[in-house]
Amino acid sequence: MSKNKFKLKSEFAPAGDQPKAIKELVKGIEDGLKHQTLLGVTGSGKTFTVANVIEAAQKPTLVIAHNKTLAAQLAQEYREFFPDNEVHYFVSYYDYYQPEAYMPITDTYIEKEAQINEEIERLRHASTQALLTRKDVIIVASVSCIYGLGNPIEYEKVNLKVAVGEKITRADFVRKLVNIHFERTNADLTPGQFRVIGNTLEIMPVSEKVVFRVELDGARIAQIQKIDAMTRTILKEVEVFYLFPAKHFITAPEEIERAMKDIKTELDQRLKLLNKEGKLLEAERLKRRTTYDLAMIREIGYCQGIENYSRHFAGKAEGEPPDTLLSYFPHNADGSADFLTIIDESHVTVPQIGGMYEGDRSRKQTLVDHGFRLPSAKDNRPLRFNEFEKRVGQVIFTSATPAKYEKEKSQKVVEQVIRPTGLIDPEVKIMPIVSKGKYKGQIYDFIEVAEKVVKKGQRAIATTLTKKMAEDLSEFLKEKGTKTRYLHSDIPTIERIEILTSFRKGEFDVLVGVNLLREGLDLPEVSFIGILDADKEGFLRSETSLIQIIGRAARNVDGKVTLYADKVTGSIERAIGETNRRRSIQLAYNKKHGITPKTIIKRIKDITEELNRGHKQTVLTELALEEEKFKKNPKKLIRQKELQMNAAVKILDFETAAILRDEINAYKLKLGDKSDFKIGS
Repeated sequence: MSKNKFKLKSEFAPAGDQPKAIKELVKGIEDGLKHQTLLGVTGSGKTFTVANVIEAAQKPTLVIAHNKTLAAQLAQEYREFFPDNEVHYFVSYYDYYQPEAYMPITDTYIEKEAQINEEIERLRHASTQALLTRKDVIIVASVSCIYGLGNPIEYEKVNLKVAVGEKITRADFVRKLVNIHFERTNADLTPGQFRVIGNTLEIMPVSEKVVFRVELDGARIAQIQKIDAMTRTILKEVEVFYLFPAKHFITAPEEIERAMKDIKTELDQRLKLLNKEGKLLEAERLKRRTTYDLAMIREIGYCQGIENYSRHFAGKAEGEPPDTLLSYFPHNADGSADFLTIIDESHVTVPQIGGMYEGDRSRKQTLVDHGFRLPSAKDNRPLRFNEFEKRVGQVIFTSATPAKYEKEKSQKVVEQVIRPTGLIDPEVKIMPIVSKGKYKGQIYDFIEVAEKVVKKGQRAIATTLTKKMAEDLSEFLKEKGTKTRYLHSDIPTIERIEILTSFRKGEFDVLVGVNLLREGLDLPEVSFIGILDADKEGFLRSETSLIQIIGRAARNVDGKVTLYADKVTGSIERAIGETNRRRSIQLAYNKKHGITPKTIIKRIKDITEELNRGHKQTVLTELALEEEKFKKNPKKLIRQKELQMNAAVKILDFETAAILRDEINAYKLKLGDKSDFKIGS
C-alpha cells in the first residue's frame, strides 16, 4: 500500500479564526476526541480549515455531504488543495432511480427502474481501489456511502495481476477477465470491457479511461502498452498492472452454490408460513418469482433485483449490517476505524443519515408481507444510525448552525467566526408583513430597498415559502420594471446553474426562490435579502434556516437582511441574537487589528461551461473511436447516428441526442455538407 503523505498546496495561509480553529481541532484529534464540531460562519473558509486538519492528521478521510452537487463542489475544492494526493467522488450511480414498491390500498406493484451513470460508476470503483492501495485518500461522498456494497476482502482478493513475461494462454486470460466480471466486446471499449484482436487483448479498467494493450507471444505476455482511450496514442510501456473486478459484488463459485441453497431453504420456510396463514396468493407469487430468479442466477449468474439476495451471497446472518464504503477504509487490529470522518453541513446531513434506514425498511416490509420478496431482502439496506456511528472513527461536524445532536455529542466545539476577509455578518432588521398607514407591506418595501441596491450595481434576493409565491412575485416584480427570475426545485439542474450564473453576471437583478437559497450558494454580489413571511414558524423559518439565509448576505460589505414579520417568533429572536453576537465579535476583531472589510471578489465560473466542455470532449472521443467506421461507410454510420438520435429524443434523453447531433454534423462536414442537422428534423 502506498505511503504517500498528504501535502496541502495553497497560495493563501490560514487567517482570521482559521489558525486557532486548525490548532484546536488537530489537538482534539491527537487527544483522541471522538467527536468535535467546527462552528464556522458562512464565508469563513471551513473547507480550507478542514484541509489543514487533514494534512496534520495524515489519515484517510471520508467527507460526507447531503447532496451530489455539494459533494462535487467539495471534491473539486479538495482536489485543488491536494493535487498530488488521491481525492475521489462517491455518490449513487443512478441518474434516475424508482425503487421497487407495492401499494396495498390500490393493489399497485411498481417495478424497480434505474438508469446507471457509467461515469459515476467508474468514479465509485476509483474510490474503492484507491482506499485499498493508498493511505493519502480523501473520499467525498453523499449518504449513499451507508448503502450496501460488496465485501472489500473478496473485492481485493480477486484482483488480477498482469505482468510481462507471465505464462498464460489467450483462452485462460479471457477466462480470468470474465471471472472478474469484465465484458467482451467487438465494439468500442468502455470501462469494464475488453476485446480480442488476434493475439492482442485490449482492456479498459473499470476505474480509469485508459486502455491496456496486452500482446501475447504464444502462451506468454510479451508486451504491455498503456494507451490514451480517446486519441489512441501510446502513453507508455509498462511491466505490470493490476485489474480490480468490474463489479463491487464479488462471490466465489462455491459461495454462489451455498447461497442458492440458503435462498431455497428460506423460500421453503417462508412458503410454509404463508400457507399456514392462508396467504395463498402471496405464497404463489413468492414461489414463482424466487424460483425464476434462482434459475436465472444458475444460468447466467445474475437476475433482476439480485441485490435483494445479497445477505445470502455475503454469507451474513439475519439482521447483520451490510458492507458499505466504510468497510473499505482502514481499520486497526481491534476492528476500530482508523480514518477521519468530516460531516459537512451536519445540521442537514446527520438527520439525512439517520432517516435512510426507516424509509427503506417500511417499503421492503410491504414487499415481504405481500409475497413480492423474501424476508432476507430487508437486509439489503442502508446502515442504521447507531451502526454508522460504530463504523466511523474520529468525527468532525462542520456547520454554521450545528444542531442539538452535534452539540451534545461533541467533546469540543471550535468556533470560526472571524472571516479571513474581515467581512462581518449583515445587519438585520424586522419590518411588518401587512400594510399600515403609509407603509404598503412587505412586497412594496422589498421592491423599494431592492431598487436602491440595484442602482449601486448590486443584487437582491427574496425568499418565499412556496413555489407558487416565488413565481407570482417574480411576475409582479417584472411588471414593476425589475429584471427578475425565480428559482425552485421544479427547474432542471442545468437551468438552475445557468440562472445563478446569469444572476451573478448582472443579466437580471433580483432572484426569488424558496429553500434552494440556504446552503451552498456563493453569491458575493448580493447585498440585500428579504425574508418574506419570516414569522411563519416551521422548517423554512426555523432558527437554523433563518441563520443560513442571513449568511447569504455575509459576502458583501454592504450586506443587509430584512425579516418581514408581524410578530417576533422564538426562531427570529434566536437567529437575530446569534447574528448580533457574531457581529460584535467580528467588529471588535476588525477594530483591534485595523481591518477594513472588503466584498469578496470571486470569478464568475459558469459550471455550464464545464458541462459544455464535457459535451465537446464526448463528441471528439466518439469521432476518434469511430474513424475507421466512417472511412468504410460514412453514409451508413450517419444513418445509424440519426436513428440513435431520434430514439434518444423519443425517451426525452436530450443530452445524448445533442451529442449524436453534433457527431452527425461533424461527419457531414467531413463529406462537404455544411448544413446543420437539427434535433427533430
